[in-house]
Amino acid sequence: MNAKFKPEKMPALFVGHGSPMNAVLDNDFTRRLKKLGTELPIPKAILVVSAHWLTDGTCVGCLEKPRTIYDFYGFPAELYKLKYPALGSPSFAAMTLESVKSRKVKCDYEWGLDHAAWVVLRHMYPKADVPVFETSIDYSPFNEWRPKSLDYYYSLAKDLTVLREKGVLIIGSGNIVHNLGLINFDMDAEPFDWAVTFDEKVRMNLVERNHKEILNYLKMGEEATLAVPTLDHYIPMVFVLGLAQESDRLEFVYEGFQHGSVSMRAFRIG
Repeated sequence: MNAKFKPEKMPALFVGHGSPMNAVLDNDFTRRLKKLGTELPIPKAILVVSAHWLTDGTCVGCLEKPRTIYDFYGFPAELYKLKYPALGSPSFAAMTLESVKSRKVKCDYEWGLDHAAWVVLRHMYPKADVPVFETSIDYSPFNEWRPKSLDYYYSLAKDLTVLREKGVLIIGSGNIVHNLGLINFDMDAEPFDWAVTFDEKVRMNLVERNHKEILNYLKMGEEATLAVPTLDHYIPMVFVLGLAQESDRLEFVYEGFQHGSVSMRAFRIG
């Protein structure tokens, strides 16, 4: 009977992680993350597609004990004392490498868990008792900062749908709207009109399953260049959309803004 046991198919999540300060704050966003962790099936491992790990080629974290990375500066000292001591998952990392048929993916033994991962996970899984590994974002396909097509990441994700069937929770951690150049340092500041407009357009396209429009985001109006000045935080969402299957339902698990120019929208697929 054990040989026939099949783990529950896991959903996929996109989470707007926002400021590193969310690691220590008690607000409606972090409270929702805590609740979300209790609502999901228990994963065998967690794969985080991180907006903060940009590489030449796609890398997968293969460490047994990934370190906590403080990839930010100028924040209170308490943040730099936090640890998220989850184990890695070399076995699922190896499965990730084997599953990608469309391009070369390589193991990484240096990176660890950056704040796109642990700021979110310390609320969802505070005991750090689920293995965690990361996948980087390949920023090299077009040898320029702004890739010409987001199909690259959308199609890469399709190779990894098998991980969901094996009990792996895949989380894309970024932000749909992420403009630090226009940030208001008041976390609770009213969001800019252009930020709300673009976030709403993405929401409508998600509901309508119009992924093509989301991939061609510059056609969504003049707000797009302000909302997505660089693609690092947008790509994790595209990756999660690539994991979606026809039978998957969509649920918005959080909606809101921080600092006026950062959308904290999070959604669940499946």
